[in-house]
Amino acid sequence: MTIQGDEGFGLYVHWPFCISKCPYCDFNSHVAQAVDQAAWRRALLTELAHFAARTPDKILTSIFFGGGTPSLMDPATAAAIIEAARASWRTANDLEITLEANPGTVDTDRFTAIRAAGVSRLSMGVQALKDADLKFLGRRHGVEEARRAWRTAAKIFPRVSFDLIYARPGQEPAAWRRELGEALKEVHDNGITHLSLYQLTMEPGTAMFEAHARGEFALPDEDAAANLFEDTQALCAEAGFPAYEISNHAAEGAACRHNLTYWRGGDYVGVGPGAHGRLTIGGTPRATRQIKAPALWLKKVEAAGAGTQEETGIAPDERERELILMGLRVTEGVDRARFIRLAGRPFEEVANPGSVEKLMAGGFLELDATAVRATASGRMALNAVLRELLA
Repeated sequence: MTIQGDEGFGLYVHWPFCISKCPYCDFNSHVAQAVDQAAWRRALLTELAHFAARTPDKILTSIFFGGGTPSLMDPATAAAIIEAARASWRTANDLEITLEANPGTVDTDRFTAIRAAGVSRLSMGVQALKDADLKFLGRRHGVEEARRAWRTAAKIFPRVSFDLIYARPGQEPAAWRRELGEALKEVHDNGITHLSLYQLTMEPGTAMFEAHARGEFALPDEDAAANLFEDTQALCAEAGFPAYEISNHAAEGAACRHNLTYWRGGDYVGVGPGAHGRLTIGGTPRATRQIKAPALWLKKVEAAGAGTQEETGIAPDERERELILMGLRVTEGVDRARFIRLAGRPFEEVANPGSVEKLMAGGFLELDATAVRATASGRMALNAVLRELLA
């Protein structure tokens, strides 16, 4: 029997369909004119049952519907999955159930149906508060539509989050401060408790990556992006939304518990096309990856009960690195006791001793009796910190 600690245990459900493909997006999302909702409901439930049978001892602490655009899912499908999850595992009293939504794919009736299905937390992909930038990002909604959507959502869901992307082409610090200030005012006025603020990055294989490579637009340079990051941290902290992870800010007690499971090294089931999972079976951590192409995944599930592309054991050294890579993203850092329980040995036996001392002296890392943490400066330069630490 696997001991489950405070890292939690999550269920991730991937809905791969979108109305259109955003040019910056490298997620497993596909444009579909029509979806057989009943067939997809059956398949998702079938794969959920497959993984539930392998993890009977777990206590489910979160469910996350991601995508794609899960708000395009029939609310009855979300309800059926939530009901099946509750029947398959013991659940925490404060089970967190999140669904991602785009402002252009929801209205009051759909929000109400999603809430009735059991969803308690809505995460909205707003991305910008400037119409020209929304157009550049390939979003189908405008600022006013987004504003109406999150105000409506805040009246229906106990917890609401929305995303913004910064370091966009030509974005000056003063303009971003004004835009973020507007967002923080909306958050305050509408009782929204969470913001995800991401720097625009060029991901290989996306339309935006190709356009950038052709020189069609320029991004802020490294120094300018760092200044935007610092402004983001300062403004959010001042407004009562400190960063609890590099790109995530929340009011007290409103951190996304599902994502904390990832960052703390917890187990999670991944259901749906392209979904990844981490399962501890018989004391051995394993990584699962589902077939990415929706049609092929659906066919495999209907034939075999699960659409798994690959399942592999995670070697001890890989597990240790993963716990450090993920754990240093969060402000709380890597919990020492949790690290020993999940990795089997102390942090000091994994990290390069000389690097630890060097990073501490440089103000990038701090250690105490309970945790190892990247400082604010360390999180800003996390890739370099990790390279030094794990060399």
